[in-house]
Amino acid sequence: MRVVIVGGKLQGLEAAYLAKKAGWEVILVDKKTNVPAAEVCDQFYLFDVTKVVEWIPFLREIDLIIPALENLEALDSLVRSANYAGVPIIFDENAYRISSSKINSNAMFAETGVPSPVSWPECGFPIIVKPSEASGSEGVVKIDSALEFKRLFAEEDLTNWVIEEYLDGPSYSLEVIGFSGVYKVLKITELHMDESYDCKRVVGSVMLSDELREEFEQIGLGLAHSLRLNGIMDIETILHQGQLKVLEIDARLPSQTPIAVYHSTGINMLKILGEAFVQGKPWHAFDVSEKRGVICEHIHVRDNLLEVSGEHVMTDHGPLRHYTDFFGADEAVTSYLPGKTEWVATLIITEKDCQAAWNKRNSVIQEIQKEFGIRHYQDRY
Repeated sequence: MRVVIVGGKLQGLEAAYLAKKAGWEVILVDKKTNVPAAEVCDQFYLFDVTKVVEWIPFLREIDLIIPALENLEALDSLVRSANYAGVPIIFDENAYRISSSKINSNAMFAETGVPSPVSWPECGFPIIVKPSEASGSEGVVKIDSALEFKRLFAEEDLTNWVIEEYLDGPSYSLEVIGFSGVYKVLKITELHMDESYDCKRVVGSVMLSDELREEFEQIGLGLAHSLRLNGIMDIETILHQGQLKVLEIDARLPSQTPIAVYHSTGINMLKILGEAFVQGKPWHAFDVSEKRGVICEHIHVRDNLLEVSGEHVMTDHGPLRHYTDFFGADEAVTSYLPGKTEWVATLIITEKDCQAAWNKRNSVIQEIQKEFGIRHYQDRY
């Protein structure tokens, strides 16, 4: 199958990685050159997909379009051109318009009874303030007092911001796929955050009771039904004082977690969904079970320091490359080249179970420090 991925940042990197694992021919398109996914594909084209007259002829030999960006103008253009060219596109426009607005998402949570953080001013301090349209941890601010809030309010127009209670506890993610009224929840993963609330590590094994797993999966299926999901959706929750609360949803291919799910279960969610869209029918029933312990972690090496960092660190180091057996890690996607003194990497580490994977991860970190003579290690929460 010949697929085109539109957008070469971190979502595009995830899509290209999984598409290559599916055995597909991968064409990547972006209007910038030095994007992270530019070398993790078979062909790369510099292209502005809003130039419809040039873009539609490009689609003649394409079997599937995979959007991996969040620009509404480009997404609208992709939907129109896909419909015109008769090429399936893995994108649910209606679900995305709800999930891309935290205000709209929270309204849906309230209407459907999905447990979520209490909105301000019904909650007390500390609170979290975040832009409604931003992605992930972008713009997230924790406010501990009324005085801090007053200062922020004086500096920012908070009209289109979400203000809600701050919750502490472990964070979890779950993907749901949907096609033609058939929905499937995949595997729950645990998210570890850095000091700016950006995910720095995904763990493929989670310590949740059967009751909480069932509750999370039912939340996922309920949201998919409410959205009439035709595509993929990622749900992030936090376990606060024994209760799961939904922080946000994203009706698009996420980054980080699908690779962890793939290595933990052997299930390639992009392959399953892509084949459903191309064949025009849902997948056959399948089970999701953990086969390996997995850790996916982002590191930044520089100035005699190895720092575990949030995913944002992977965006600004030019095209990344895929390696196997990377200083003991099973795989890595990295800017490393021999002789470079500063580089980043997403380490993919698997073992028979989570504890064995963590032990192996520690050995990998030590091996990198030893190889490059790095004395300092940092892992902020």
